[in-house]
Amino acid sequence: MISFKRMLPAAGAALLAMPAYAAPEVDTGNTAWLLMCAALVMLMTPGLAFFYAGMVNRKNVVSTLLQNYMALAIVGIAWVVIGYSLVFTEGSAYIGGSSLFMLEGLAETTYGETGIPSMAFMVFQMMFAIITPALITGAFAERVNFKSWIFIMLLWSLLVYVPVAHWVWGPGGWIGAKGGLDFAGGLVVHITAGFSGLACGLLFGKRVNKTPNRPNDVPMVMLGAALLWFGWFGFNAGSAITSGSLASYAFVNTFLGAASAFVAWMLLEWLVEGRPTAIGSSIGIVVGLVAITPAAGFVDIQAAMIIGAAATIAAYLISKQIKKITHLDDALDVFACHGIGGVVGAILTGVYATKAVNPDIAVEGILIGGDATLFNANLIGVVAVAAFAFIMTVIIVKVVNVFIPIRVGADVEGVGLDSHIHGEYARSNDTKK
Repeated sequence: MISFKRMLPAAGAALLAMPAYAAPEVDTGNTAWLLMCAALVMLMTPGLAFFYAGMVNRKNVVSTLLQNYMALAIVGIAWVVIGYSLVFTEGSAYIGGSSLFMLEGLAETTYGETGIPSMAFMVFQMMFAIITPALITGAFAERVNFKSWIFIMLLWSLLVYVPVAHWVWGPGGWIGAKGGLDFAGGLVVHITAGFSGLACGLLFGKRVNKTPNRPNDVPMVMLGAALLWFGWFGFNAGSAITSGSLASYAFVNTFLGAASAFVAWMLLEWLVEGRPTAIGSSIGIVVGLVAITPAAGFVDIQAAMIIGAAATIAAYLISKQIKKITHLDDALDVFACHGIGGVVGAILTGVYATKAVNPDIAVEGILIGGDATLFNANLIGVVAVAAFAFIMTVIIVKVVNVFIPIRVGADVEGVGLDSHIHGEYARSNDTKK
């Protein structure tokens, strides 16, 4: 809440020494909670980098890591300069304004009635903006020109993530105004990244001399999945903004959504392919985390387990069919994890949302309250966000490709991105190979 300027009297040394603004009353407990959650979400970007890097060929580990780490700097700066303002200030139903350009005046305010400095809320939201374009990198792993990715990432952040975040979370955003609910980013983060990953996978084409998918480092994949799961507690529980019962519910639901998806993916592999794998189970964990994200603060624990398992079944089956039909080379299953998982989670939020968990919601899910308002709003949101993200990504990639080729040449892809682009190797003995 913006503090009001005090009118200073003309005389009195003591009064003249008073600050020009009354300091906002800060709730230190809630502030500490949100800053801790922001740090957890920041950890998810390195966790994602390790998750992806463990699954690629050994000659592309460094490039995969760096493509993700770069988001921390590039997107973080863009968010501070203009991104936050365009999402969280008054504007139109489609985009915010520029009144908080370079965060001007933000330090003098608190966020609503929470007693949390607006700067803490800004940095928490910044970590969401950072990891979202990083998610897309798995769709074109092992073949992207690093220079082109920097420009794609920056443009995508400002032209896709920022508008959608305003639609859902910003003041006057049209999806929020229709009654759509997205607790922690099913629409804003995962559907945008998933359908953008689908667009990139189709535009970049297949890898040259693609070999069977043999991850170079399974322990690295499992470490990345563990870091993502750990950081996701900040992602979802932190989206309650304040510490308390809602944050606790979101925390438990986050765990259960991932756990049920873990079991579901393992059982599916066992039944369909004859054996459970560590890589598949790790992907299942991520699908469950994605699916519970929009619902974490709106559904009960039974629904959380249903959502995790349902998303896993859908992601496992649908992604295999899409790859057969389109011959899509989505190297690290970005569309399956984030696109399909996000869609299932957002739609089922409209089915299972309940006031018993979150009394502040206007309408319960269709299965709980019998009212289709929320379900319809989320369904419209899913279709609009998926279409917008896909189309805008196609435009951005094609425009960048005019100036900087988006793919490396076949010769570079053959020797690997690490040595050719970065002059580095994941391990010192790789130079002998």
